[in-house]
Amino acid sequence: MGTRSYYEGLAGLRLKRCYDLAPPRVRRALEAEIEFVLRLATPDSTTLELGCGYGRVLEPLAARARAILGIDTSLPSLRMARERLRGAGNCRVAAMDASRLALGADAFDIVVCIQNGLSAFQVDQREVVREALRVLRPDGTALFSSYAERFWPDRLEWFRIQADHGLIGEIDETATGAGVIVCRDGFRATTLGPRDFESLAQGPDRSVDILEVDQSSLFCVVRLEREGC
Repeated sequence: MGTRSYYEGLAGLRLKRCYDLAPPRVRRALEAEIEFVLRLATPDSTTLELGCGYGRVLEPLAARARAILGIDTSLPSLRMARERLRGAGNCRVAAMDASRLALGADAFDIVVCIQNGLSAFQVDQREVVREALRVLRPDGTALFSSYAERFWPDRLEWFRIQADHGLIGEIDETATGAGVIVCRDGFRATTLGPRDFESLAQGPDRSVDILEVDQSSLFCVVRLEREGC
């Protein structure tokens, strides 16, 4: 049986259902992620979200930043996002592959790829990071997040709830562990640790900070240090 990623298996209403079913500790973690991102957004900032889904993160960002673009490969999710954000004139969504952005260089102040997006996309992670930094303006910031190691019991509980509701397959408890959740239908959800982020984000023209937020999310914050043209 082939491996099916989290991102391939869930979209649109099914994806929203996963978040609606999140237990209280997970909900708090999700809110803490957004709050961390919002600290960087200003009335003058332009922001790109990679893997925007149905607009869960775009909505609070649109209330803070000057202009927002959300991209995703799921058309059902993008339709929901457009409906959710139809009153936000500063927010657009588009179908696009995060590893091959059809966008010009130096276009955004902030690039956001949270909620374990680098793992969930199931594409070349180095290409996603490279593209995210390519479209950043000089002195821009890219945010990537995954799960903190200590959050594992809460994350696993959330996935078990999703499995109980038929959103993902039955969890293979014997193959699940060490940050990886495996389902008997081929569904697989991985994670990234500090060393993974450091390997992906390192470079001569940037600073890289790895930090834990709310004892639940692991953030990789990349700040470009190149001079403008």
